[in-house]
Amino acid sequence: MIKVAIVGFGNIGKAVMESITSSKDMELVGVIMRTASLNKPQVNVPVVDDVKKLSVKPDVVILCTPSRSIAEVAKTYLLQGINTVDSYDIHSTIWELCENLGEVAKKSGSVALVSVGFDPGGDSVIRTLFEAFAPKGQTFTNFGPGMSMGHTVAVKAIEGVKNALSVTIPLGTGIHRRLVYVTPLEGYDFKEIAAKIKNDPYFINDETHVYEENNIDSLVDVGHGVNLVRKGASGVNHNQMFEFNMRINNPALTAQVMVACARASLKQNPGAYTMIEIPVIDLLDGNKEEIIRRIV
Repeated sequence: MIKVAIVGFGNIGKAVMESITSSKDMELVGVIMRTASLNKPQVNVPVVDDVKKLSVKPDVVILCTPSRSIAEVAKTYLLQGINTVDSYDIHSTIWELCENLGEVAKKSGSVALVSVGFDPGGDSVIRTLFEAFAPKGQTFTNFGPGMSMGHTVAVKAIEGVKNALSVTIPLGTGIHRRLVYVTPLEGYDFKEIAAKIKNDPYFINDETHVYEENNIDSLVDVGHGVNLVRKGASGVNHNQMFEFNMRINNPALTAQVMVACARASLKQNPGAYTMIEIPVIDLLDGNKEEIIRRIV
């Protein structure tokens, strides 16, 4: 059995727990939270603030923490020889994070699977296949409509924000509109908060609209989707067009991909990897021959 611990226990952490308990080859050995002593969830495994307090050392930890904390948090576990899986979603700095964590992982004999989940992650694999099918051309990834968890977390981290929700609206050809709903803390100016949101790296390149809303919970729907299209050429033959569509529960899919990658992490050599670098068969539980006979 693969021994797994969850770091952080928000929407993704809870969904990861469900996916682990549904996996025949995995055992959840604990939940790790900084606030374990103050806000302990009611689960059937130990909840601690330090992995060393678990009676069983995990083979891998699944990091359900904000992207901006991943670099620091992942190193803590990699240095202890524990594999990590994260859903880091700041696309422009994924390569730098891989290089950073890769150095640590190789020295400690551990593995980091970086930026896995809905997107980046699963969609990255589809984009890779599409480009292999048509090396010349363009690929457009259109998200939504739906709640973006990474963008929502980024808004909640801004000073003066009590609660928030970020919704992604696809405009086509990979262009998106962001609708952000914010409940300010008392004493903070909404206009200043809105300006900070629009200048945040998560939002600065998109058309962003910020609204003041006192009842965020009435707007929350974790459904999401993607429409991924590539038009290009296979060899010298043009007008090749491929399309991939999903309508999903965002936390559930992100969690399931992270759990599959936790499995795959034990089959890789020490280092850091994105999903497009690992054999897809490593994501699955079961005998290699049986998998190939069933799928290929």
